[in-house]
Amino acid sequence: MQSRVLEWPRSVKRMVVVALDIFLALFSTWLAYTLRLDTPNWPTGAQWWVYLLAPVLSVPIFIRFGLYRAIFRYTGQSALQATGLAVLLYGCVLTIILLWKQWPMVPRTLGVLQPLIFLFLVGASRAIARFWLADLGSAGVKVVGRLLIYGAGTAGVQTAAALRLSQQYALLGFVDDDASKVGRSINGVPVFAPTEISRVISRQGATDILLALPSVSRDRRNAILESLRPLPVHVRTLPGLSDLASGRVTVQDFRELDVEDLLGRDPVPPNTALLARDLAGQVVLVTGAGGSIGGELTRQIIVQRPRQLLLFDHNEFGLYSIHQELQGVCAAQDLRVELIAILGSVANPDRLSAICDMYRPATVYHAAAYKHVPMVEDNPGEGILNNVFGTLNLARAASASGVKRFVLISTDKAVRPTNVMGASKRMAELVLQALAQDGTETCFTMVRFGNVLGSSGSVVPLFRRQLASGGPLTVTHADVTRYFMTIPEAAQLVLQAGAMAGGGDVFVLDMGQPVKIIDLAQRMVHLSGLTLRDAAHPEGDIEITVTGLRPGEKLFEELLIGDHPEPTGHARIMKAREDFLPWPQLALQLSVLQQAAQEGDVAGIKTVLTQCVQGYAALACD
Repeated sequence: MQSRVLEWPRSVKRMVVVALDIFLALFSTWLAYTLRLDTPNWPTGAQWWVYLLAPVLSVPIFIRFGLYRAIFRYTGQSALQATGLAVLLYGCVLTIILLWKQWPMVPRTLGVLQPLIFLFLVGASRAIARFWLADLGSAGVKVVGRLLIYGAGTAGVQTAAALRLSQQYALLGFVDDDASKVGRSINGVPVFAPTEISRVISRQGATDILLALPSVSRDRRNAILESLRPLPVHVRTLPGLSDLASGRVTVQDFRELDVEDLLGRDPVPPNTALLARDLAGQVVLVTGAGGSIGGELTRQIIVQRPRQLLLFDHNEFGLYSIHQELQGVCAAQDLRVELIAILGSVANPDRLSAICDMYRPATVYHAAAYKHVPMVEDNPGEGILNNVFGTLNLARAASASGVKRFVLISTDKAVRPTNVMGASKRMAELVLQALAQDGTETCFTMVRFGNVLGSSGSVVPLFRRQLASGGPLTVTHADVTRYFMTIPEAAQLVLQAGAMAGGGDVFVLDMGQPVKIIDLAQRMVHLSGLTLRDAAHPEGDIEITVTGLRPGEKLFEELLIGDHPEPTGHARIMKAREDFLPWPQLALQLSVLQQAAQEGDVAGIKTVLTQCVQGYAALACD
C-alpha cells in the first residue's frame, strides 16, 4: 500500500491532501459545535455558513503557506511551524467574520475552538503520514550498529533526527560534558557523561561513536579522541554543518576522522594577504596541475581571480578532471577566469618555450615531478630527466619570457637524501639557486615541506584501504617518523612563500613534531573500533606488519640542511640560506648527469649526485 501511494503522480497526491484537509475542516467544525453546545450538532440555518467558510478559507491559506508542496515523509519542524501559522491566520479571519456577521445560533467562541481542533487534526494527519511513509524507507534496512553521539548540541540533535529516518543505527544516547544535560533526555534519548561510555558499551553493546562537535577546540577534540582510543568502538565524525542544516545528512555521509584528528595537530592558518598577492588579474601557469598538489594549487589560485590560469600536465585524464572541476567552480562562483588546459611534458624544452612565449605568465608554480621514492629508485634516469632537467627546461623558458616569479615545489626528502628522488629534488633546488645568482630577472623560489596526506601514495589512504580489507597494516620500520601536512596546507604554503620570495630563497614550514608511523597505524586501528593483533593479543582484529625499509628510505626526514633558519612574515614559515654551486660549476655537472640519465648509467648518475648533493654520498653508500 505504501509503495503504491508513493508511486502516485504529484498532482494526485496534492488532490488527496486537499480533500483530506476539506474533510478535517468540516469535521472540526462539527466537533466544535458539538463541544460548544454539549450535544451532537446537525447544521441548520446560518450554521451552514460556518461549514462553508471552513474549507473556503483554509485551503487558499494553506496553498499560500506552501503546505501542499511539502513531502510528508520528510516533514520537520519548519513545516509544522508553517502549519501553525497558517491555521492561526485562518482562525483570525474566521473570528473576524463571526464577530462581523453575528449569525444566530453561531457561538462567537467557535472562532477559537474550531481552529484549535482543526490545528490538532491537521498536525496529527501530517505526523501519521510522515511515520507511516517513513516506515517504507526503512523496510528491509539492516541495522548496522548501535550508536552514541558525542555532543548533545544542535549538530548532535539534528543528526539524531536524521538517524531516525534512516533507521540504520540504533541510537543509544548522547554523550556530553555539560553536567546540566547529563541524566536528562533529548527527544526521548538519554544523555550520558563521558565517564559512562565504557558502561554503555559493555551493557548496551555500543559499536560506534559519532563526533558531533563542529565548534570544539582542537585541543579538546584531541583529548576526547585520546580518551576513546582504548574503547572497542568505531569513531567517526560529521560532515559539514551546511549539510546538516539542509537535511541532506544520511548514514553514508558520516566520515572517517579527518587527517588533523589522526595527527593531533592544528592546520597552519593561511595569511590571506599573502595568498592574494601577485595573482589577481595575472596570467598564472601551474605544471603538474592534474596531480594532488598541483590541483590544490589551482583550486586556491582560481578564487584569487587571475586573468588566465594555465593548467599544464602530461596526464590527459588528470588534466581533464581538474579542468572540468575548475570550470564548475567558475560557474558556481561567477569567476571570470580563462582556463586553458595544456598537454605536454616538462622534458620537452621547445614546448615549454612556446607556451611561455605565447601566454607570457607572470607567475609559474612548478609541481610536475616524479615523487614516489621506490619508483624513482628503480627508474633513476627518468627521475633525473623529469625532476632535474624538467625544472631546468621550465626555468630557462620562464626566464626568457620574462616570468616574474617561479616557485618550485620541493620536499623534505631533498635534505641529506638517501634516495635518487630526494637527490633529484635537491639538484632541482641547486639549479634554481644557481640561476637566481646568475643575473636573471625572474625571482626563483623553492618551497620545501614534508609528506602530504591525501596525495597519491600517502600513508593514511593506504592504511584505510588495508583496514577495509582486514589488514595487515604495513609499516616499513618500527621507528620510522615523518613530518605531515594536509594538501590545502601545502598549497597555501607554496602561494604564501612565493609571495615573500626575494630570489634564490628556500622556504620551509614549521610542521611541529614528526609523527611515528607505527603510532599513526595503531591510532587508526583503535579509532576504527578494532583491536590490534600481536603476540600478547592473538585474538585481535588487525595486525601491524613491519616490512623493512625500502631502497633509499630514511628512518626520519629533515627540513633544513643548515642551521639557524630565518623568520619571515608568516609565523610558521622559515627561510633557509643554504650553500649551493655557482652556475659555471653546476653546468658542468649537469652536462655529465644528463648524459648518464639518457644512457641509463645508474653509477654515473649517483656519482654526480654524490658530488653535488650534500649528505647524499655518505648515506647512499650505507
